[in-house]
Amino acid sequence: MGPGGVITDAQVLARDGVIAWIGSTSDAAPVLQDEVVERLHCQGRAVLPGLVDAHTHLVFGGDRAGEFAQRASGVSYEDISRAGGGIKSTVKATRAASEDALTQAALPRLDAMLGRGVTCVEIKSGYGLDLETELKMLRVARRLDQAHPIHIVSTFLGAHTLPPEYAGRGDSYVELVCQEMIPAVAEAGLATFCDVFCETVAFSVDQTRRVLEAGLAHGLTPKLHSEQLHRTGGTALGVELGAASIDHLEFASDEDIQALADSKRTTAVLLPGATLFLGLNVWAPARRLLDAGVQVALSTDCNPGSCMCDDLPLMTTLACTRLKMSPDEALAAVTLGAASALGQAEQRGSIELGKVADLVVLGTDAEIDLPYRFGRVEPHAVVVGGRVVRGPGRV
Repeated sequence: MGPGGVITDAQVLARDGVIAWIGSTSDAAPVLQDEVVERLHCQGRAVLPGLVDAHTHLVFGGDRAGEFAQRASGVSYEDISRAGGGIKSTVKATRAASEDALTQAALPRLDAMLGRGVTCVEIKSGYGLDLETELKMLRVARRLDQAHPIHIVSTFLGAHTLPPEYAGRGDSYVELVCQEMIPAVAEAGLATFCDVFCETVAFSVDQTRRVLEAGLAHGLTPKLHSEQLHRTGGTALGVELGAASIDHLEFASDEDIQALADSKRTTAVLLPGATLFLGLNVWAPARRLLDAGVQVALSTDCNPGSCMCDDLPLMTTLACTRLKMSPDEALAAVTLGAASALGQAEQRGSIELGKVADLVVLGTDAEIDLPYRFGRVEPHAVVVGGRVVRGPGRV
């Protein structure tokens, strides 16, 4: 990203869904005369790689608007959770919902993301907390991948919180996750990653280790929610186990940041929308992470409780105004950085030869307008796998 990464008066050729040529319009693109070509004239608009949302909980039942009102009245997220609300209330609604109902509820959220230029989205389970519903959620994610232009990457988050029936029996629930859920998810091929909410209201570092090691034994790459509400020490564990990403990091220490910098493989996924939505005053240390050389991604954390937002471009504005990131850094964090967090950097996240032809044509001639004109820049067109799926003549 940055001035060195911009080509003016450019054209891109996609063949079989892959970028086959990039150059100036003054150059002759290698297009055979008998090829059938769909042409999209961008008329001087800025073109970016398709945006990537690397952390969402997009499949869920019900909503938690009532909890939003409670927090606005001064009740903390942790107090709501301890009183039986929070994730547990969404678990109840998600268990009761059919696979079809969950699919139909999620499709408009994906449509909204596509309408903002997002072409790849991660979807986590974690609102089932039993084998049947966790598998149901992951099957819904697979159905969405098949039914929608956006590419879906699935993550198993069975260790999201303790279900009510396991209250006070955390180790027993971890055993269920490790011995029954993970093998079933892996056998069905329903997830790429295994995630854990490592937090005082969820799972300890030792419990997190057990789950992630069980996931690794079944071919699931680790991810973590860590250092969100307190410093738990989950970051060091994630780096040790080769996690693809460690997400949140609001309370990350200097030692955590150095561990991430030394890893050279673990991306820091920052979720400023959650900080804003929860009314917290501690923002993720993006500047320190970037200055240390850590790969940084930005994502929405779209979920019904702590960030009911599907607007990834808005996260770039928050990054610039609250996380001390430059516009170029923010744009990189929702493209190549986010693709790296999903193990997709070889396929997506930048406009390069051989990569999937996922592009967003902004409704403006300057890429800085995405964070600058927050919430106001709609794409002129969205291209997924070399096909124009949003744009002139398409809805």
